[in-house]
Amino acid sequence: MNCGLVIIPTYNEIENIESIIRAVFSLHKQFHILIVDDNSPDKTADKVKELQGEFSESLFLEQRTKKAGLGTAYVHGFKWALAQNYEYVFEMDADFSHNPHDLERLYDACHFGGANLAIGSRYVTGVNVVNWPLSRVLLSYFASVYVRAITGMKIMDATAGFICYHRSVLEAINLDKIKFIGYAFQIEMKYRAYSNNCNIQEVPVIFTDRTKGQSKMSGSIIKEAIFGVLALRIKRMFNNL
Repeated sequence: MNCGLVIIPTYNEIENIESIIRAVFSLHKQFHILIVDDNSPDKTADKVKELQGEFSESLFLEQRTKKAGLGTAYVHGFKWALAQNYEYVFEMDADFSHNPHDLERLYDACHFGGANLAIGSRYVTGVNVVNWPLSRVLLSYFASVYVRAITGMKIMDATAGFICYHRSVLEAINLDKIKFIGYAFQIEMKYRAYSNNCNIQEVPVIFTDRTKGQSKMSGSIIKEAIFGVLALRIKRMFNNL
């Protein structure tokens, strides 16, 4: 069985993609990388193809025809990872907001620490966010407060997107039923894992806002999260999650 696959969704990440790939491959622990690119106009995929000449056995690319959202990109990557028999599957951003060195800590929490799902958490030991405006810190922090109140989950960082899954978590979730694409996608995956009684651990990390490229945050993503959490809770109440 292959050990660890880091899934990195991309859309116009030409400024970051080579650096993030090289950073992951420079780690002591060896991971494979799958880039899921949504037909980036800036030719992100072409740079990945170029790097595949150097990392032919550990760098993979799945190209989609259009921008279809973070959640669907990850679901695409999850299915690919399961088909390729990876034991540990990671979510990570391309923009260095997630420190690649923390991949090893998430892996350790699962492989040695007994977690089925390890979360790189910004809020489990306070507020560990760098370069975000106060308004966005408050939005993110209180989004997790709201999620805990509605769902009953004891997760401090419910919208975190830096994750390690053991494959058993993904196998237990019907990936075809995943509905949401933004913040709500991250919440939905955690809630489905929680509903399946997975052992979830939060690993404290420092989140640093991107310095290159453009944020993908939008008002529609925030709205989806607010109403999506209520929808998830109602579905579980009626055993229809």
